[in-house]
Amino acid sequence: MKLAVLTSGGDSAGMNAVVRAIVKIGILRGCETWIVREGYEGLVRGNTQAHAIHADLPADASALKCAHRGVPTNLTQNLRFGDGDLLRDGTGDHHHGRTLKGRYIVRVGWDDVRGWFAEGGTLIGTARSAAFRTPEGRLSAANNLIKEGIDALAVCGGDGSLTGADLFRSEWPSLVAQLLAQGMITEEQAEKHGHLKIVGLVGSIDNDMSMTDLTIGAPTALHRICEAIDNINSTAASHSRAFVLEVMGRHCGWLALLAGVSSGADFIFIPERPPQAMPGGTWEDEMCEAIQGHREAGKRKTIVIVAEGAQDADLQPIRAEYVKDVLTERLGLDTRVTTLGHTQRGGRPCAFDRILPTLQGEEAVKALLEATPDTPSYMIGVRENKITRVPLMEAVAMTRAVADAIGAKDFAKAMSMRDPEFYQSLDGFFATSTLFKEKQLPHHRRMRVAIMHMGAPAGGMNAATRAAVRYCIKQGHRPLAVHNGFRGLLDDNIHELSWLGVDAWTSRGGSELGTNRTLPDVDLGAVAARFQEHNFHALLMIGGFEAFSALLILETGRKHYPAFHIPMAHLPATISNNVPMTEFSLGSDTSLNALVDACDSIKQSASASRNRVFVVETQGGKCGYLATMGALATGASIVYTPEQGMNLDTLRQDVKFLKIRYGLDAKGKSEGRMVIRNECASTVYTTDVVTKMFKEEGGNLFDSRSASLGHTLQGGIPSPMDRARAARLSLRCMAFLEEHHDALEKQAGKVKLAPPESAAVITIQGSALKWVPVQEMVQHADMKNRRGKTAWWAEIKDLVEALVGRPEIL
Repeated sequence: MKLAVLTSGGDSAGMNAVVRAIVKIGILRGCETWIVREGYEGLVRGNTQAHAIHADLPADASALKCAHRGVPTNLTQNLRFGDGDLLRDGTGDHHHGRTLKGRYIVRVGWDDVRGWFAEGGTLIGTARSAAFRTPEGRLSAANNLIKEGIDALAVCGGDGSLTGADLFRSEWPSLVAQLLAQGMITEEQAEKHGHLKIVGLVGSIDNDMSMTDLTIGAPTALHRICEAIDNINSTAASHSRAFVLEVMGRHCGWLALLAGVSSGADFIFIPERPPQAMPGGTWEDEMCEAIQGHREAGKRKTIVIVAEGAQDADLQPIRAEYVKDVLTERLGLDTRVTTLGHTQRGGRPCAFDRILPTLQGEEAVKALLEATPDTPSYMIGVRENKITRVPLMEAVAMTRAVADAIGAKDFAKAMSMRDPEFYQSLDGFFATSTLFKEKQLPHHRRMRVAIMHMGAPAGGMNAATRAAVRYCIKQGHRPLAVHNGFRGLLDDNIHELSWLGVDAWTSRGGSELGTNRTLPDVDLGAVAARFQEHNFHALLMIGGFEAFSALLILETGRKHYPAFHIPMAHLPATISNNVPMTEFSLGSDTSLNALVDACDSIKQSASASRNRVFVVETQGGKCGYLATMGALATGASIVYTPEQGMNLDTLRQDVKFLKIRYGLDAKGKSEGRMVIRNECASTVYTTDVVTKMFKEEGGNLFDSRSASLGHTLQGGIPSPMDRARAARLSLRCMAFLEEHHDALEKQAGKVKLAPPESAAVITIQGSALKWVPVQEMVQHADMKNRRGKTAWWAEIKDLVEALVGRPEIL
């Protein structure tokens, strides 16, 4: 199969990661790989300049003999074709020397796309093509593909780009017939190219495509917005100002909504849900009443976020400048407007915008290889943590149906067609941003809720606590903070949290409540006594494996201590992501981003030295999640995890791989490489030992250095993804506690017996959120090594090795 990839429409971070993944996986699957410059416009223009295609051989010819025991592989035959530097440096249209002028469909090899995943935008260019919208333009595009022998096309863009791809495929037989009739192709070419394989990947910072939870580029755009709001927050509080921020999102309010949840905004405007006019009033009255209530409660700053497509119930646009005027004139607030504009598109991709496009790129190649004339064109999407294939035009049709529903003022229908996370996040925003005058529950249903942090600190702990506290106050519950875990409980270090007191917690890293690893069995009787003394009706624990262990101890203790017969929930939060059965824990995304930032700097140093291998040590305990996903996000050459361990044989093979790989590099252009090692991968082959071994064995090919990231992976500002997920999961935990508390209250008699399922852990499994009773979870836990018995990411290590060519080289 000859496979081409193009990016179209607006650029977004992560597009380069898609191109890199498709090219590399395509080569591994035996394909010829091409890129199309300037999107559909390049497809129409084609190659007007003749250019001989030949693979550049490595400077060290002996490396080819060593690679794969001298047997040629698709990787060694497609190592590079010489245009990678022109594409990456943006010098393709230079007039002198090697050039890409007149060449828009370019063959690329393995090394031509190396390092691309760390670059923002799209290195192969993108353009909106008026020519491709015409039948003549699509005929020219078909001719250009057939001339190069290309029979498969991967398109990364928005709904318009994907619609164009599906139209192109549906017209393909007639286009081929026209080309044959006009004598532009031979009968042999017409027969060989009777079917065009198409796959779509969604590149859009707005996250506006239906039937997928996330689009490529949206997480990075959210990072940029939250970074800006975090910076604005400090000056807003200093001057007691209001700020109105305009963010992108013409037909979808995802960026505005998630930014509002992640930054603790006071009010948001999104296209899908216009602000509700008060009875006899206007939306301006609603906004002013909400913000005035916050000010009366003691808030010194006000943040309002406006999506560029925001409108009222009559479809009249709501502009940031108008919102500013309302706040200034009605409330007397010193108000400023900040329009973030195209800063939201730019910059390095965040960790998730490297991992997601890589996984989707792998699935895209599989979909193309399996495509037949009878199968539909697929769009590659994601649901929670599961990469999905959905019929491309179904997703496009639903996306456009949302815009149509908004245009028809059927906002309920528009909301119903968004993914579940969207409307859960919207409900969560209102629950945590609104200061309700009346409590939502009657007295007999209200609870005293203990909130505790357990284990090591993790990004998102404070955001989850804030959401729980705000929800408690809305409902009429009393949120009781237990400081310093069970040690603090025994010391009676407990106090009630307030609505304003947790206002700034969304962007704070670490643990505002304090956390440690002390378990309740240090004195279970005294813990029960404290539960009884403070009359806890429910317990929310936010933490890692220690919180799971503590929940297990408390549930088991119910047979001896009636005080533990209350609903208890565990919200996983740990950078190690080692809680059994859940695929994500709060803090793991923040930690991955810290790892990516550090490794980008380290790799820059390694590459500047041309021939240096850095051995980077990460945290993670006896769970290799952080090391493995970090390796995927940074393009590491080797990853060592506790699950697979290390021995002399693996080290010998690793040294051999590095020697051959450096031998295959172009002369004077060796790439700096990284090895990521989990801190507990081996007690014998430590980071220092591995570094010295690589340095000794590297000889003249490469030397080695080490770097230990240590506790830097725990600290820092939580990522927007961790903040948003924290709020969403925390509110689900509160609903769980309310449900089981109501069930207990309905039991007859004074003695209440909580069922086993009332002590549970909230987990993300595939495409769903599931509650798992703690006793059931024990069966899936490796208690000795403090991790799950199975890891969903175990196969990622194979992908890491595949993307550096290890199976093809050794």
